Amino acid sequence: MRLLIVAGEASGDKHGANLVRALRAERPDVEWEIFGAGGGDMRDAGVDIIADVRELAIMGVLEVSRAIGKFLHVFRQLRLAARNRRPDLVILIDWPEFNLRLAKKLHRDGHRVVYYISPQIWAWRSYRINAIKRYVERMLVILPFEANYYAHRGVDVDYTGHPLLDSVMVTASSAEFRNRHGLDVSRPVVALLPGSRHSEIKYILPPLLDAAMILSRKRPEIQFLLALAPTIARDELIGELPDSVKPVYGDTYNAVAASDLAAVASGTATLETAIIGTPLIVVYRASALNWRLFRPLINVPYVGLPNLIAERKIAPELLQDELKGKRLAEEITSLLDDPARLDEQRLALEEVRRRLGEPNASARAARCIIKLLEER
Repeated sequence: MRLLIVAGEASGDKHGANLVRALRAERPDVEWEIFGAGGGDMRDAGVDIIADVRELAIMGVLEVSRAIGKFLHVFRQLRLAARNRRPDLVILIDWPEFNLRLAKKLHRDGHRVVYYISPQIWAWRSYRINAIKRYVERMLVILPFEANYYAHRGVDVDYTGHPLLDSVMVTASSAEFRNRHGLDVSRPVVALLPGSRHSEIKYILPPLLDAAMILSRKRPEIQFLLALAPTIARDELIGELPDSVKPVYGDTYNAVAASDLAAVASGTATLETAIIGTPLIVVYRASALNWRLFRPLINVPYVGLPNLIAERKIAPELLQDELKGKRLAEEITSLLDDPARLDEQRLALEEVRRRLGEPNASARAARCIIKLLEER
């Protein structure tokens, strides 16, 4: 069986790698030839990476426009590879700005297209449903409400459950982690998660550090962890870190689990935090231009995935102009000083975790794909 798989961000690369391993585990009798676009995780899983797209994990109108040549080059590479190697199925993973355009071209070239991990069209840019209905044979979705959303709009869909349930692993107790990093086990810890994209470091990290500096003077008992993705170089940090902030690289799950509270950039990390069960504040900030362009397109009451899944605001959200050091510092102290409120959020996060379904999502997605291949 020959597959073309395309993922464009760190999370998609991880989910693509898990899907490839699940396919091979489900059907070890099949000789799989899998090629496409992704990063290190998919390469380690045995995918022939013909386009490494880690440099294209960017957001924003200006940022994307500057990299348009790179996007076009990768687009042409993939379309040519599909023509030459004739995959039995094309699997597109998230990354809608690129993948929906690719779906259109590959569908018109005569390829069967499956989409794994839906674009959040239920939240914004809902007009994209028209492209999905035309060019995608089947949607494999990971959030519980997405299956009904697509089914009601005439799209063939399977709900696989969320792959984060298989990949979010806490490997150290709170005491072990705190001792390892020189943190006082008796004092509160707040984790700061500014995101993994360079633009997020630019716009979200400064107010997080401002809040830490304010609280280091007013509430010196609070300890801060700055959980950074391995893709973020130390020299990207803006200015010197306050003494109260301890950077942690590549160990985010343990850092979050060892914390009493986390301030988390909107996106996948908010759901990872929910699965771990640590109370959180959802934060987000972008350039003024990007916010003005995209905010009117958002048609849901919340941006944090835990709030969307719970269908109510269980975690505070500080977005754009609300995300300032003083305001975040106030929200942090308000939560830390109210144990009942923290306990209430922990209970709500347990419900979010239950709504995500059962583990082994990658295996269920693999079985859906195998069934489609057998129907060819």
